[in-house]
Amino acid sequence: MNDLLIRFLVGGAIVSLFAMLGDVLRPKSFAGLFAAAPSVALATVSLTIHKEGKAFAALEAKTMIFGALAFLLYAALASLILRRGKLSALSTALVLMPVWFGVSFGLLAVVGGRF
Repeated sequence: MNDLLIRFLVGGAIVSLFAMLGDVLRPKSFAGLFAAAPSVALATVSLTIHKEGKAFAALEAKTMIFGALAFLLYAALASLILRRGKLSALSTALVLMPVWFGVSFGLLAVVGGRF
């Protein structure tokens, strides 16, 4: 319960900070980008440091970087496909989801030395 309370407080504070940053930037579509994912990641890393130590948190942060790189590829491909208008947003997301997971787990296996 204590971990959930800390995650709630830290995550809420960071979400508010990123939402204010997103409100200042143009276009407004950046607001959502800065609101959720970074705050959840920072709250998780801070809890992991507190619970497991810095070395373990550094390892977990590296896996977050792999997931972010894979998501970057996913988003770029989704943008390309949606601009051409061949598939709907739902179809594009479903088709590209295995790409996201495959690239992230592939990076983890090759660069991260896991699996």
